[in-house]
Amino acid sequence: MTARIHHADLYGTRLRKHKWLNAHDVASTDWQNVQPTQPFYLFKPQDRSLWAEYETGWKLTEAMPLNGTGVITKRDFLSIHMTSEEVWRTVTKFAELSQADAREHFKLPKDVRDWHHDWAKADVLQSGPSQDCIKPILYRPFDIRRIYYTGRTRGFIGWPVVKVMRHMLEGENLGLVAARSNKSAVPDHFFCSRHIMETKCGESTTQSCLLPLYVYPDPEKVIEDTPWPEGAGGRRPNLAAGFVEQFAGTLGLAFVSDGRGDLKQTFGPEDIFHYAYAVFHAPTYRDRYAEFLKIDFPRLPLTSDAGLFATLCGLGAELVGLHLLERVPNPQAGYPADGNNTVTRTGRKAYKPPTDEAPGRVYINDAQYFEPVPPEVWGFHVGGYQVCEKWLKDRKARVLSYDDIETYRRITEAVRQTIRLMAEIDAAVPAWPLK
Repeated sequence: MTARIHHADLYGTRLRKHKWLNAHDVASTDWQNVQPTQPFYLFKPQDRSLWAEYETGWKLTEAMPLNGTGVITKRDFLSIHMTSEEVWRTVTKFAELSQADAREHFKLPKDVRDWHHDWAKADVLQSGPSQDCIKPILYRPFDIRRIYYTGRTRGFIGWPVVKVMRHMLEGENLGLVAARSNKSAVPDHFFCSRHIMETKCGESTTQSCLLPLYVYPDPEKVIEDTPWPEGAGGRRPNLAAGFVEQFAGTLGLAFVSDGRGDLKQTFGPEDIFHYAYAVFHAPTYRDRYAEFLKIDFPRLPLTSDAGLFATLCGLGAELVGLHLLERVPNPQAGYPADGNNTVTRTGRKAYKPPTDEAPGRVYINDAQYFEPVPPEVWGFHVGGYQVCEKWLKDRKARVLSYDDIETYRRITEAVRQTIRLMAEIDAAVPAWPLK
């Protein structure tokens, strides 16, 4: 017996939906027939006209085999804080309190499968506690916080995902933040990090994934069947041999396994990272393949045009420098007014659009603000987060330090430059699909 699948959408207010449902039944509904196909077998309509084109690209998790979700603490409010000092105060207090007192002091909810008070306390005590366990973590886009990280599963942190995160701690590295799926209106779930990452960092509607560019040796294990020689600190590129071989043959360039090439005769892991980062930030790429970017890891199309590859590498490198806040031009936004620097205005109340009398302003309270901040900068999203709004909202009632103020100025400039670069990436690509 063959089943038939029908699909229909109904949008509008609750009242409109109720009226429509009262006036219709299964027989009078204008259904759309759905025929699920591999590999996803979706029970809803999907425009698959570009699937064959999209499928020729390399699936990200196959090109970068070592990957995993971000850190899942189960208790963000306990283990992640804005500063190292706050983490240390929390951990030392947690270590000295009884279970009953800890639950009352920290307002701990009931234990869950992957987090028990006794496991967490044992982990803290076994690790010291030690300030060496305090590590930077990318919590949200442009938002680096601190975490007490021992690497022990079901300890102070529920799932530390040590198989991936240790490579971000062993030495200098660069990680690509992406997601397998998303429910956001726009597939903007791409970012980068030098640090370990919290799981909701790169996509607000689901978990996100971290893909380290380099993997570092494990003293307890022998790396087998790797074609790559050791680089700085013993690291090797987290790139599939077949992927690199195909890309090298397509480009006509030789691959060097650490750092960057000259892009005339050679290319390296960081060139591949920068190229991919540029492609994933191309507005046309996101629009063209939106149907597929919502349901699986992105696929990276390869180009045989060495000149285009070099151009996209340059643009991608500039984007990476901005998103890491390592190479940001002098910010346009100033912070001209004196006050107590306490964040009291957030959300829609924080932004005042530009007028003839004043440029766009982001208010942190009734007296102090950043300006100019154009509407497109204020409204820019990464991973479903409105980054300029989210960063301030998470600091409501806090007093911004000098470093906080400078960081926010740099974030606004990084976003402004990102908008420019995304347009330049689109302009640099002569046609889609890439050839």
